[in-house]
Amino acid sequence: MAMTESKPVHITVLLQEAVDALLQADAGVDGAYVDATFGRGGHSRLILSRLSAQGRLQAFDKDLEAIAEARRIEDPRFSIRHEGFANLSDLPDGSVDGVLMDLGVSSPQIDSPERGFSFRFDGPLDMRMDTTRGESVAEWLATATVDQITEVIRDYGEERFAFQIAKALVARRQERGPISTTADLAQLVADTVKTREPGKDPATRTFQAFRIFINAELEELEQALTASLRVLRPGARLVVISFHSLEDRIVKQFMAKHSKEVVDRRVPFAAPVQMRLNALGRVKPSAEEVAGNPRSRSAIMRIAERTEVPA
Repeated sequence: MAMTESKPVHITVLLQEAVDALLQADAGVDGAYVDATFGRGGHSRLILSRLSAQGRLQAFDKDLEAIAEARRIEDPRFSIRHEGFANLSDLPDGSVDGVLMDLGVSSPQIDSPERGFSFRFDGPLDMRMDTTRGESVAEWLATATVDQITEVIRDYGEERFAFQIAKALVARRQERGPISTTADLAQLVADTVKTREPGKDPATRTFQAFRIFINAELEELEQALTASLRVLRPGARLVVISFHSLEDRIVKQFMAKHSKEVVDRRVPFAAPVQMRLNALGRVKPSAEEVAGNPRSRSAIMRIAERTEVPA
């Protein structure tokens, strides 16, 4: 992650590899494409540089800062929607030649204390991708039960001390009021979790869990993947970059499920459900990219191609 004097700069992960996989050509590409997670626009700008005059790119993002960045692009072939990528379902059937999803949080979001994504900075405990909608983590923790908090930390953070952390959060709320800052949450987790993997902050899993939960990230991913099947034309590419095991598992299983014919054993003489995707494999960042941008080290990109729709 590079820094200017005062503003964090986002380095797009797997930039060339993702756009190469999506467009399947270097330049003059026709067709309609979707950048489902605009972020700070690295993928979108490279896609636009390779599209023909007839090409079109539509982007989605929930983050207001991302929307502001997108509006700096003065290109009639480009449009941005202030919506989550589950809204892919709004697009017409078979209208898209490729969908790119770059999941997770951008560096400017992580490195902005006021967004509340990171335990490295003290700020309000928010974590919403879209600060105009929904409740913050602090607001949710003000009323959530021990069981509810435990479930979130366990399921979305894969944290084995989920119950102990949840109990400590509710006890703190009863004694001194609810947690409202990232520093307080990080300290409470550190005080509660006595053992942790070397080099990993005790709060890592808890922060991940709350972020995923408050933004319904996994549910939205599943909705967007399902929508992509309907909106992609035959031969179109689906390219997804994930950054943690929960996301990658969903993407891997989705592509595997739709890359094979399915026979309903209850109706043995019925025609099998045709495969709808051809999984083309996965790509990880090179050693050179990881050295230049350590935040890329956990990235996995999976690629699939939409098969012909049976007549």
